[in-house]
Amino acid sequence: MDSLTTKDGKTPKPRVRTPRILVTADHYGVVVRATCLPKVGLDEYQRAAPYLADAWRCTRVSVLPDGPGQVLIRGVRVDPLSAPTDHVPTGEEPASVGVWEMGLDEYAEPVSVGLDGVPGATVAGLPGYGKTSLINKLICDMAPSPAVQIAVADGKVSQAHEGDYADVISRLFAFVGDDLAAANALFKKLVQLRKDRSACIRTVLGATNMWSVGPSEGWPLVVLVIDEAHTYFRDYKGSDAATKKLAALAAENQRLIEDLVKKGRSVGMLVILATQKSTGDAIPTFIRDVCPVGLSFAQKTAEAAVAALGDDIRNWPDANPTTLQSPVYRGVASMAIQGRPGYTRIRTPFVQPEDAAWVAEATAHLTRDPAELLAALVGPQENEEVDAPDDTSAETAAA
Repeated sequence: MDSLTTKDGKTPKPRVRTPRILVTADHYGVVVRATCLPKVGLDEYQRAAPYLADAWRCTRVSVLPDGPGQVLIRGVRVDPLSAPTDHVPTGEEPASVGVWEMGLDEYAEPVSVGLDGVPGATVAGLPGYGKTSLINKLICDMAPSPAVQIAVADGKVSQAHEGDYADVISRLFAFVGDDLAAANALFKKLVQLRKDRSACIRTVLGATNMWSVGPSEGWPLVVLVIDEAHTYFRDYKGSDAATKKLAALAAENQRLIEDLVKKGRSVGMLVILATQKSTGDAIPTFIRDVCPVGLSFAQKTAEAAVAALGDDIRNWPDANPTTLQSPVYRGVASMAIQGRPGYTRIRTPFVQPEDAAWVAEATAHLTRDPAELLAALVGPQENEEVDAPDDTSAETAAA
């Protein structure tokens, strides 16, 4: 319009346009929602992010799309990763058991993982940096729902009262320690449950995927936590009878967990494997590499970081878990988040043992054996048909 009204031979004066913004402040910094302008879009905002961080005296600034013609600018002045945070369970039933609330990312934005398409997850990291605390938070959040049943195999203790899960034991339908035979029996039981569910899911739920209808009290999401997973998968070497027996149990444990991870998703079974260094000798690669969710707390070597997060972590040095060894970063993990490029660091909150204990005690009445729940749904006659093939398998194995 200026060019139409400007006299011949004169250049129209440039017009300065200022994008409209909406600013919200919080404990960590500011959230700015801004509009794009002609020739000033998402790319230009992202290139300007480092300069905005300097001008606003922020630790970091991120720019993400926020709909057509809109951007979301997040500036943090207080680093969310540097200060430990606590999580106080409410004891209220979660809105959805299909979501795992992880914590806050480096821009103080909540990070969550959908579990509806997840058959397995791996959690790695040095001792004392937050693996068990993250899992305890998940248990506390899910405990108030009757649509979740949880079992734990803890490879660093012999009895439940000795370990990190002592406070939540009343909300677990099964617990085993470092006894390979006991763990093997639990894994067999869960594989049998997986087979029984697969055989009758269409009849009982009217679908071939449990997530199509969602978990329920009668058909709950079954979560198996395997802490210090290397205990159950170790490759034993030796020719004496005791060592051969342990080697056979470890090999069978690998096959059983592979079955659960590769076939359990559609019938509502989730396996969470935690270990210090998730290399192939700790978690076999045919199990680890089919777990779509993987995160790692601090690691000492690049090899351990690659094993936990994949080779691409080498291209994201700022998020590499080898940089998280400082005590300041206890409780901070790196992970790939769907929909975001690269890797993200997240601060996972700590649940006080007394809080975990009261939640477990208050929800203990919801604890049920999922095999018994399935038998109640299917009925005696149908359940016998489901169990029949397994009796034959057992006789064949014994033979």
